[in-house]
Amino acid sequence: MWEGLGLQVFLMCLGAVLCSAVDASAPLEHSHRHRLSLHRHRERTGKEGQVLHRSKRGWVWNQFFVIEEYTGPDPVLVGRLHSDVDAGDGNCKYILSGEGAGTIFVIDDKTGNIHATKTLDREEQAQYTLTAQAVDRATNKPLEPPSEFIVKVQDINDNPPEFLHGPYYARVPEMSNVGTSVMQVTATDADDPTYGNSARLVYSILQGQPYFSVEPQTGIIRTALPNMDREARQEYDVVIQAKDMGGHMGGLSGTTEVKITLTDVNDNPPKFPQSVYAMSVSEDKVSGEEVGRLKAKDPDLGENGLVSYRFIEGDGMTVFEITTDTDTREGVIKLRKPVDFETKRAYTLRVEASNTHLDPRFIAWGPYKDTATVKVMVEDADEPPAFMATSYSFEVEENARDGTVVGRVHAKDTDVANNPVRYMIPRYTDVEQFFSVGPEDGIIKTTRPLDRETLPWHNISVSATEIGGHHQDTKVRVNIKVKDMNDNAPEFATQNEILVCENVSPGKVKRLLFGHFYCLYSG
Repeated sequence: MWEGLGLQVFLMCLGAVLCSAVDASAPLEHSHRHRLSLHRHRERTGKEGQVLHRSKRGWVWNQFFVIEEYTGPDPVLVGRLHSDVDAGDGNCKYILSGEGAGTIFVIDDKTGNIHATKTLDREEQAQYTLTAQAVDRATNKPLEPPSEFIVKVQDINDNPPEFLHGPYYARVPEMSNVGTSVMQVTATDADDPTYGNSARLVYSILQGQPYFSVEPQTGIIRTALPNMDREARQEYDVVIQAKDMGGHMGGLSGTTEVKITLTDVNDNPPKFPQSVYAMSVSEDKVSGEEVGRLKAKDPDLGENGLVSYRFIEGDGMTVFEITTDTDTREGVIKLRKPVDFETKRAYTLRVEASNTHLDPRFIAWGPYKDTATVKVMVEDADEPPAFMATSYSFEVEENARDGTVVGRVHAKDTDVANNPVRYMIPRYTDVEQFFSVGPEDGIIKTTRPLDRETLPWHNISVSATEIGGHHQDTKVRVNIKVKDMNDNAPEFATQNEILVCENVSPGKVKRLLFGHFYCLYSG
């Protein structure tokens, strides 16, 4: 690369020298007009009508150039100044002042030759403004008015293009049309854009084909393949090159990385991984309990992958319900009401999963839904025996002898096993043990005579327990009314003396009040 750069410097220097030679000799008429317009000396009198005397003198020079980065062994000749008043006898002395005079630029005071003593960098300073003057060597008096001129630092291609804002990150929707703009990258070149091709950049893609392309003049990156699928590949590492010299051989280049991410669109329908799902629920479960879950897979992201579930047909649509778990995107099947193994042992449901948000651009790719069959088996639970009535009411006469039948309760095991049942009276409901129950037949009997006047009602419980299984039991309320018998003679509530007045005629007593004495007479 450095050998190529040295050759460029050499050619640029040679071109500058040739250019200077042409500028110095070719348009003599232009040069003549130039020096006359810039360095015309007039002598005027202060009085009107006096003859004007003009000396036809002027500098012979053109705008000077010096090639940047010149590293030759000798100071480089920038140019030569010459005045018309210089007769060549050595009496004319040239003086240089201004930017870099004496440090960067030196002048031969006899010949007017200007040399650059240091290597110049156009990117640091593109031109220098200097002032030249011709004076009498003996007296140092000006022979000409001072004249200002410019030394321009001529550019060489010594700066590669740079991407100042890289690396870049860009996003583009998957399935975008070919030619969709992704982003624009821009490189800068510190070389002179007005001179040659040193700063004329051309962009190309070094890595990322055939998926992306770049416009050579603008640096705009575009999609180059149709139907790029995020679910197949999401990220691409693209390398863009900017090359100066219009992209020709020998130009300098710079690169940058662009990480392009495909964003998601809803281009995939939900899909159940299996067509039939088997679930089970025990008959002892209550409403609201979960039966099972199923999930339709959707590889899209965010709202594009949201799925809702519903029952569309089946014999269990009133027995079960389905909701969507927003965290796991699963369909959750729950009991709406309890099931009974002895009544119905299986249900079949048809579930539909569909996308919540649709993209109009891809509706034709649909339908964006799928269905599956769910079979729910009802499991038999070991339930306690069930009484044929929710409660029992019996009557029994008081004073009936012990062993009198009061009534009968009946319970049975509803399970498939239909285990036998045993009965008992929990003692805390019949503390004094007025009654007994047959352990196998459920017949309730008295254990001694009952007295209605002492306790007219007996409220007891009877427990039925299945034999075998988990020995589950259930209880029922039994209300027993004691019927009244005429087994008590009348009695006065209190004992009082009755007093009668003497000499009272028969039939004359009107009123007697117990505990008081009154004599009431007629007439």
